[in-house]
Amino acid sequence: MKLKKGIPLIDQHDKNGFWGSRFGGSFVPETLKKPIEDLSLLFKKLRKDKKFIKKRDYYFKNWVGAPTPFIKLENLSSHLGGAQIWAKVVSEANGGAHKIYNATVHCLIAKRAGKKYIVGDTGAGYAGKMLSMAAKKFGLKCKIFMGSKDIKRQRPNVEAMKKNGAIVVPVTTGSQTLVDAVSECMRYWVSNCDSTHMAVGSTVGPNIFIKICAWSTAQISRELMFQIKEEFGIIPKKLKLLNCVGGGSSALGFWNEFMDYDKKQIEFVGIEAGGPKKSKMHAAPLTYGSKIGVLHGAAQYVNQDTEGQIKETASISAGLDYPGVSPIHCFLKDTKRAKYTAASDEEALKAYQLVTKYENLNPSLEPSHAFSEAIKISPKLSEDTVIIVNSCGDAKKDKDILKKRLGKYQ
Repeated sequence: MKLKKGIPLIDQHDKNGFWGSRFGGSFVPETLKKPIEDLSLLFKKLRKDKKFIKKRDYYFKNWVGAPTPFIKLENLSSHLGGAQIWAKVVSEANGGAHKIYNATVHCLIAKRAGKKYIVGDTGAGYAGKMLSMAAKKFGLKCKIFMGSKDIKRQRPNVEAMKKNGAIVVPVTTGSQTLVDAVSECMRYWVSNCDSTHMAVGSTVGPNIFIKICAWSTAQISRELMFQIKEEFGIIPKKLKLLNCVGGGSSALGFWNEFMDYDKKQIEFVGIEAGGPKKSKMHAAPLTYGSKIGVLHGAAQYVNQDTEGQIKETASISAGLDYPGVSPIHCFLKDTKRAKYTAASDEEALKAYQLVTKYENLNPSLEPSHAFSEAIKISPKLSEDTVIIVNSCGDAKKDKDILKKRLGKYQ
């Protein structure tokens, strides 16, 4: 199992849709095989369609707000010592998070396919908020499935979805979080696929949805590649790209353009949700050695018990609170191109406090996990090492949690 240089990562799967012959595929009911096949053929065509690419780039620039800023965190770097810490502030994109790229592309695909309705899932509320924004922009009717637990803890994004005209469907089954929202969304699409396009909110699900999402978020690394060369003149010899990982869409978008570089020069570090310190529950299947299972139509590392049942997860971050992870991340782990670790709830909160104390930046709890790792490793590294954190979401959605846990919000 190894990566192939010069071939897009999303295309490095076999004829059955598996990366490394183990991860991915499309485990779906018979009724969805034809819709998924049709979507796969359409996407293959659109990737080569210059008019479609031009339209995508137009909306990325003039509506999403690309490129997003690339800044040095000078105060934080000085405080910690060691490596330089930079941030790609993707939270400056329209809507406050990276999910806007995937939502925009899915709505453009839905329009091309002649669909009038679009349905999606959400955990932190980012994917749902962005999809509701894009649906409103492109004249589509929108329905979002969201776990009841997440609806309570991510109230600002729920209000935004409703304001954009979306119907928010509370999911009361299971753990009432993202994993259940994805399941219910897929069940709904089974019965409505003729009139409705489904947008999976991350790089999870059957093969085609992983490809569409990763292709969309790759905009982040295209921008970053240009910004790094503009800032440094060259690609630094010691570069670490840190990203939080739940489903894994922001990380794949952040790393994509750098995939062919030697890992000794450019290191990818994914930070999963370690959960509460005093609990055995977590959302870190790559870090803590989970087994391969099938979840939401794809084979991947999944938190499961000895009987193969999905284990309930725990994380202060709704966007990382997922028992599985993108099959592509599983592939990157097994090929050793990326390494993965975890940050606890408490470590993420401390990182949020430190970043907001020293910088004019307000990262959500998701990227705060990645900042935790940057804070941990920076003092041990030399000044010629460049750490870049993808600050992929804004903490406005987390204000209730932050007030409760820290006594204040920013």
